[in-house]
Amino acid sequence: MSVRHRKTTTLMLVAILLLSVILGCAKQEDTPASTSMNGAANEKSITLSWPRDIGTMNPHVYNPSQLFAQSMIYEPLVSYKQGGKLEPALAESWTISKDGKTYTFKLRKGVKFSDGTPFNAAIVKKNFDAIMKNDKTHSWLGVVGVLDKTEVVDDSTFRLTLKEPYYPVLQDLSVVRPFRFLGEAGFPDDGDTSKGIKKPVGTGPWMLDEYKQDEYATFKRNPNYWGTAPKVDKIIVKIIPDSETRVMAFEKGDLDLIYGEGVISLDAFKQLRDTDKYVTKLSDPVGTRSLLLNSSNPKLSDLRVRLALQHGFNKQAMVEGVTSGLEEKADTVLSKNYPYTNVDLQPVGYDVEKSKALLDEAGWKLPAGGTVREKDGQQLDFELIFDKTDPIQKAMAETIQAEWGELGVKVNLTGLELTVQIKRLRSNQFDLYFWYNYGAPYDPHSFINVIAKKSFGISEVLSALPMKKNLDQQVHEALSSTDETKRQELYASILKTLQEQSAIVPISYIKKTAVYQKKITNFVFPANRDENPFDGIEIGK
Repeated sequence: MSVRHRKTTTLMLVAILLLSVILGCAKQEDTPASTSMNGAANEKSITLSWPRDIGTMNPHVYNPSQLFAQSMIYEPLVSYKQGGKLEPALAESWTISKDGKTYTFKLRKGVKFSDGTPFNAAIVKKNFDAIMKNDKTHSWLGVVGVLDKTEVVDDSTFRLTLKEPYYPVLQDLSVVRPFRFLGEAGFPDDGDTSKGIKKPVGTGPWMLDEYKQDEYATFKRNPNYWGTAPKVDKIIVKIIPDSETRVMAFEKGDLDLIYGEGVISLDAFKQLRDTDKYVTKLSDPVGTRSLLLNSSNPKLSDLRVRLALQHGFNKQAMVEGVTSGLEEKADTVLSKNYPYTNVDLQPVGYDVEKSKALLDEAGWKLPAGGTVREKDGQQLDFELIFDKTDPIQKAMAETIQAEWGELGVKVNLTGLELTVQIKRLRSNQFDLYFWYNYGAPYDPHSFINVIAKKSFGISEVLSALPMKKNLDQQVHEALSSTDETKRQELYASILKTLQEQSAIVPISYIKKTAVYQKKITNFVFPANRDENPFDGIEIGK
């Protein structure tokens, strides 16, 4: 080969190598999540995983948007804090009229949306108007049903007027959706956000930076944020549907944090905790896992049968065994860390002999040589429906089936898709059903609301209670009372009735789990069940 040809070949090889390097860099730039995770040397980021896509980030609608992500971008007028304390957020103060029907909010001055446009009373009203156009979708929230009108008093003053007093207005306004605020640039041309938004524009500490559906989302700090800036630069959310894959990614160091309810199995949480390589935390109770005993079923309309069933299974052993001791046995339908729920109630304990005696007293007898109790030619049998994708529900259902079987009660198990399960709840087509209350900031007022209001399935469960009409009246009085002492008395009476009637059987207190790498510091569970946990979180040196 000539020298000239060798030089030409060498130059071509160099060119190919350079092109490969350039293409390699370009390819790396095409995966923003990877680039963000590596980041600049001085950029601090936290990577976590979520089982599903974050959704459209519309603050005024529900699924598929994910609550934790919505709460990063959008803020409420009022924030819910530990112990049920309500603190200023976008409203720096508020006044309530003596009749409890008029709420006047002084808005925080100098607040801007992430695009630099001002936050003011006009945009607050525009958001309220958009939400109330779709009021049927939001009717589960009590304030929606009693809201009469909204007004712009001046640039920094907003007023809402109710048709009748409703004490939990501020709690309802603190929830993650729908009463959070979208900037003007996010509104569709017709103003109807129920159909979609143009882009997510909020006042919160974070803004969506990069997003690829079903793969990842990257959030960066909002440069126009009015409050204390986050201590990290970016939050990267990797979408990993499978919990085992999520754990493997965490152990490899690809994830810094696993957080939430049901994002990993309780067994996996315990195993990670036992390695002592990571930090693990359990939250205070965020909800109660209960079993509904549908009193509209003639067999369950008898209080003696309901009490017998509650006495007839070893709740403590079941909770410890199924949840690896990571949930607490629940003795009351609502835990005592909500407002108005610190009430002295008598637990219904495990007592097999008492259970058998109550069933005998109710006329349900074991026939000679039989295994299932009978009365008037009918067997004492029930169907327990559960979410077939939930291993905890399945294990608890099997335990209850076995223990009640020893009493002479036949339980048939039916695993269903969650959507079918919910449909059967709302149409009152079930005997036994696992149910969870809403948690903070929704409870206790949302809980008592659904025990009185039809169409959610819970009121129907209580339909055979002899004092149901009086119970519903007490709920209405509690929600509309402006007298704090009277309200506490009403809550105590409502909770006492529910405890004694055993139609809602408390099983365990659900907790959020968090597992994170030791470089993360200042992690705190938010008081609001649906908020993100990134306030104050830091990365150590």
